[in-house]
Amino acid sequence: MFNRANRAVSAMLAFLALSSPAAAFDFNGAWATDSDNCAKVFVLKGGQFNFTENSDVYGGGFIVDGDQIIGKFARCRVKARKDSGTTINLVAACASDIMLSSVQFSLKELDGDSLVRLFPGIEDMEIRYHRCPSR
Repeated sequence: MFNRANRAVSAMLAFLALSSPAAAFDFNGAWATDSDNCAKVFVLKGGQFNFTENSDVYGGGFIVDGDQIIGKFARCRVKARKDSGTTINLVAACASDIMLSSVQFSLKELDGDSLVRLFPGIEDMEIRYHRCPSR
């Protein structure tokens, strides 16, 4: 009886492990176009990333904090996200000093600390970003 119950529990745990969705790529943090320039693009103040005054001179980047994507000149809130393998498709409501807009982003995970922004409809156009260390 014990063996049968044990096998049933093991089978249930295996089923749950196989049927649960894969973890979505966590892209929280600061992302720069050149990992060697992280300190020139971002400054860490009080545990939060901010842009340096001349960040755009060094390739720029963006900061992700939860459902917020923050650029030097705009701030976006993610309204929808769909993970499709290593590709993440986002729809975001963005605001700059002069306008509001809805923007679609396609990001492809290269590894845990690198991704590429894709531009659907424009072949071979992409921008590579690298996660900056948070220390």
